[in-house]
Amino acid sequence: MVSRLNGRLPWLVASVIALSLAIAAPAFAQSTGMIKGVVKDTNGQPVEGAKVTIDMVEGVSRHFETKSNKKGEFIQIGLQGGPYKVTAEKDKVSSNTAEVRVSISRPAEANLVLGAGGPSKEAAAKNAELKKAFDEGVAASRAGNHDEAIAKFTAAAGMNANCFDCYYNIAYSESQKKDYDKAEAAYKKAIEMKPDYAEAYSGLANIYNATRKFDEAAAASAKAMELSGGAGGAAAAGGGGGNADAMFNQGVILWNAGKIADAKKQFEAAIAANPNHAESHYQLGMALVNEGNLAGATTEFETYLKLAPTGPNAATAKGILGSLKK
Repeated sequence: MVSRLNGRLPWLVASVIALSLAIAAPAFAQSTGMIKGVVKDTNGQPVEGAKVTIDMVEGVSRHFETKSNKKGEFIQIGLQGGPYKVTAEKDKVSSNTAEVRVSISRPAEANLVLGAGGPSKEAAAKNAELKKAFDEGVAASRAGNHDEAIAKFTAAAGMNANCFDCYYNIAYSESQKKDYDKAEAAYKKAIEMKPDYAEAYSGLANIYNATRKFDEAAAASAKAMELSGGAGGAAAAGGGGGNADAMFNQGVILWNAGKIADAKKQFEAAIAANPNHAESHYQLGMALVNEGNLAGATTEFETYLKLAPTGPNAATAKGILGSLKK
């Protein structure tokens, strides 16, 4: 049989071997791996259309992007072996970062939770811009530049519609300018956004006292007292001491009503809550003068001047001390 093929059998075998090598060659060239996974939200529901970013973290920089399907699933093939970081993002919300190692033998899995990684880069940049405006407002307020402070806090409020502290600080600066109508509106806006905002009620009590609306002042102060035990709020520019502020306001209301003894108790309570509450020391000094306790009054006025040497009542306190020490 062999002799009748006239020597063609070796050629046929060689052709088959060459063909088999040609077919096998691509398989050796594609020695790569893959990453697959699922993107879910914080409630465990699949997220469709999330952008999945895959970056190699060692050796040659490689970057890949894909998207999740209706089941939240994604897959990326053609990956060189090595370590990768995988994240997902949708609607400016990022996922956790999964760190996986790709090998040729089996797929790497990266399961991602949208909302577990904090804000996206764009959202983080906006947050940084908001913080910058707010911090500049605080600095301006503390420096007494209340027009600038109001502009900065207004800009910050425009970046975050839920910034109740922005409106608190706008109100504080407006009250320092004695623009009480605008201050009242801003305090009420802060309270509308945060109904348990004790400091804002205390601020309202202050401006109602200043405008001699004593019934409104009493109501606002009482509400501040009610809430102050558990009140939060970052009254950054106006200072802290929510309890002390509420007690001080209540004392001023009682003082204006001629109830000096009751007012004195409130000033003492405010100082117990916050020993550095300067205005409470001043008002307690006035109450002690009224009682004839001049030594005690001297101590309170001296304390006031140490805490607030340029405070609103500094000149009066110095004048009274000058009379007491004669």
